[in-house]
Amino acid sequence: MPISILVHGGAGDSAHDDSPEEAMRGCLAAARAGHEILTRGGSAVDAVVAAAVVLEDDPTFNAGTGSALNSDGEVETDASLMEGDKLAAGAIASVKGIKNPIRLARLVMERTPHVLLACEGALRFARQNNVPFVDPKSMVTPRVLEKWRSGRRNLGTIGAVAIDGRGTVAAATSTGGTMGKLPGRVGDSPLIGSGTYADNLAGAASATGMGEAIIKVVLTKFAVDRLRAGQEPTSAALQSVKELERVGGHGGVILVDQEGRLGFAFNTARMARAWVDSKGKEGSAFGS
Repeated sequence: MPISILVHGGAGDSAHDDSPEEAMRGCLAAARAGHEILTRGGSAVDAVVAAAVVLEDDPTFNAGTGSALNSDGEVETDASLMEGDKLAAGAIASVKGIKNPIRLARLVMERTPHVLLACEGALRFARQNNVPFVDPKSMVTPRVLEKWRSGRRNLGTIGAVAIDGRGTVAAATSTGGTMGKLPGRVGDSPLIGSGTYADNLAGAASATGMGEAIIKVVLTKFAVDRLRAGQEPTSAALQSVKELERVGGHGGVILVDQEGRLGFAFNTARMARAWVDSKGKEGSAFGS
C-alpha cells in the first residue's frame, strides 16, 4: 500500500508579521516527522499525532505554544483525532495548561468510551492519566500577545492527514481557536466531521479557517464523502471550499484518499502546508 502525509499550518489573511519561510519550514518538519514513522511501518495515527506535536511545539502556529488568546488573554485549546479503520475518534475542548492537546485527544480515543471531553472534565481525565501540565502562561508568545493587545484577529489551526502501509487513514487537528474568542468558545477543530474526519472507505480530511462556518457545513465529512463518491482529492477539496462559501466561510481543507493521493484547497490569502507523497516526493507552500 502507498504511504503519504500532508499537513497544514492554518489558513487565513496575510499579516505583516507572517514568515512564509518559517511556516513552510515548520510544516515540512512536521510532514517529515510523520513520514518517518510511516516508513518504519508505523500507523497513520502515530504519524498524524507526531506531525501535530511538531506544529503544536512550534510558536509559529496557532496551536499548543503560540495559540491565540481568548478575550481574557488566556490560552484555551481544542484538538481532535480520528482513524479510519474502526472510525475511532477522540477530542478535547477548552483545555488550559496542556502543552500538546493532540496527545490528550488520543488518550480520549484510546482510553474512554467517549469522543469529546471538555473543560474541567478533560483536565481531570488528563490528571488521572498522568498527562504533564505546564504553566498556561508559558504557552503565550510575545507575538501572539501583541496581536491580542492590538485587537488583530487571525484564522487557522494545524492539521495532518496520512495513510499507512496497511491502508488505514487518519486525521488530526489542533488549535488555540480564534483570537479574542469568548471563554469557553468551541470551534470546529474538536468536532468530528467538521474539523477532522477519517474513513478507510474513502480517505481523511483536516480543516482550517472560520470555525463557525466550517461547523455549519460539516466540512471534513463533506470532503470525505466527495472522495467516497469517486472524486480525486484536489477536486473534492475545491468542491468542499465552495460548500464553505455557501455560508460566507473562509478557510481550507487537506485530504488524502485510499490510493495515497493528496489534495488541498483554500479561499484565503495563505495556507501553509507541506507533504511527502506516495512516491516519497517532498514539497511545501504558503500562498496560492
